[in-house]
Amino acid sequence: MRALCVSDKVVDRLYSSMVTSIAKDVDIVLGSGDLPYYYLEYLQSMLNVPLYYVHGNHDSEEEYLPLGDSIGGPRGGCNLDGRIVEVNGLLIAGLQGSIRYKKEGSYQHTDFEMWLKVFQLAPRLFYNLRAKGRALDVLVAHSPPLNIHNGSDHVHTGFAAFLWLMRVFKPKLLVHGHKHVYRPHERTETWYRRTLVNNIYPYKIIEIG
Repeated sequence: MRALCVSDKVVDRLYSSMVTSIAKDVDIVLGSGDLPYYYLEYLQSMLNVPLYYVHGNHDSEEEYLPLGDSIGGPRGGCNLDGRIVEVNGLLIAGLQGSIRYKKEGSYQHTDFEMWLKVFQLAPRLFYNLRAKGRALDVLVAHSPPLNIHNGSDHVHTGFAAFLWLMRVFKPKLLVHGHKHVYRPHERTETWYRRTLVNNIYPYKIIEIG
């Protein structure tokens, strides 16, 4: 399965008719947060593939439409946060948001709160392991795991709970954004045990076996 993974920045080349040639033959769009809902809707519509996403810390609870109505996420997409879905045989889960760095902010969590979210996923993951022989294929997150692709500031600190999830449930891939990449040689792919952790800012096309 080929996935167009996007996060944190509207890419002009994708937000145009060029997307059908750049991302031809993709089977799914995965959004890792901090993107306008209209952008995700555009990608889904132009590519005519399913959209699965999580929220980032800068996402608004409501995005207003031209006629005054509001939406809480891209129309036609599936919010993965705290859920596990099966798409063409691929098991995909999602965990939204960043580490909490201010009092306000719907898509921010303390480290303890993220541990709770991961533990809430655990029963279904153990069920998948027993029933399907594997717990999870892909985790879509906004933030990275602790000490993998982290920034030097608190805002871009990753979550320790993701390390535990990878050790125990061994997904093939964890995609995240949040940490912007400005240097051409900055590492964006790191193996942790059996999981490839991939910073997809601002977009990557990934073949998921």
